[in-house]
Amino acid sequence: MSTTAFVTPADVEEFGRELDRIREEIIASLGDRDARYIRGVIATQRKLELGGRVLLFASWLPPAWMAGTAALATAKILENMEIGHNVLHGQWDWMRDPKIHSTTWEWDTASPADQWKHSHNFVHHTWTNVLGKDRDIGYSLLRVSPEQPWHPVYLLQPIYNTLLALVFEYGIALYDLEVERIPAGDKSLKETWTQARAIAGKVRRQIVKDYLAFPLLAGPGFVPVLLGNLTANLARNVWAHTIIFCGHFPEGAEVFTEDQLEGETRGEWYVRQLLGSCNIDGSRLLHLMSGNLSHQIEHHLFPDLPSNRYAEIAPRIRALCERFGLPYTSGSLARQTGSVYKRILRLALPGPRHHHQAPPAEPPAPDLRAIA
Repeated sequence: MSTTAFVTPADVEEFGRELDRIREEIIASLGDRDARYIRGVIATQRKLELGGRVLLFASWLPPAWMAGTAALATAKILENMEIGHNVLHGQWDWMRDPKIHSTTWEWDTASPADQWKHSHNFVHHTWTNVLGKDRDIGYSLLRVSPEQPWHPVYLLQPIYNTLLALVFEYGIALYDLEVERIPAGDKSLKETWTQARAIAGKVRRQIVKDYLAFPLLAGPGFVPVLLGNLTANLARNVWAHTIIFCGHFPEGAEVFTEDQLEGETRGEWYVRQLLGSCNIDGSRLLHLMSGNLSHQIEHHLFPDLPSNRYAEIAPRIRALCERFGLPYTSGSLARQTGSVYKRILRLALPGPRHHHQAPPAEPPAPDLRAIA
């Protein structure tokens, strides 16, 4: 039975109005403390990167190599997760600071900002968890929902998912090219080539910076510095993969069909964002290092609200869900990670039965449009 089977259309719309009120309240209260927060995170990230690179120049000392690599990995995670991802969502555009604006920021990852903003901000956040619309369901590579037809290639997905985690930034950059649209004529080779050149340019700059320039500056420490940079990049990739997968693919995250979007109201859009997202319970440090995507529910409800406000509004969202009888899926990092990998392993095999399909002895489960 659908998780919203006992929610009336009137309740869905009231739920949406309550969320709109929270949104308006947060927007009205944005000010100096929020600006100090993001500027403080950026300053900390830059100090960590500088300190990490300096320590790596003394990497003939094992403690210096370990400390430098850890500091650099932390800096790269902060830059991608709490800064880059959220700046590119326009969360800090209200500051009108050209240095921290979604139209000017370019982040330290293989995906060019403009390409990522289209595939993520527009496609994913508009069509969240809608089969045939949201390409982020398995990233066109993995079977993560019973609704996706099985193919023998999925037998290997536990292996290639592990490889994807190691090279996650490059996987996302290539995924953003949407090459599967070319045979159908939905995308020209010229457009694809232009985008591929932009990706190649970013990849080249990253390779020169991390694997040539800084190692060469270290002189005889070339190899340890190169290995430190490589380790930091691998750690950043695996961490980003883990957080993103834990927010989208654990048990409890629902998928929808295109027909359920017909006439979708504001309240129904909110319900879809809620049902398609999962949170990660943890400390303030975990929330910071995850880019506050540990509050994936709040992020999908309010993608352009500053991330430092998600922890503040999360208890209110949970209380609203309890009031309206809607699920609020959350769990520890270990639990959500285990749930994701269990799903990837199970869905590598044929089946299981479509979870919206009722057994023959029962009437079909109601779809979201009929009850929301």
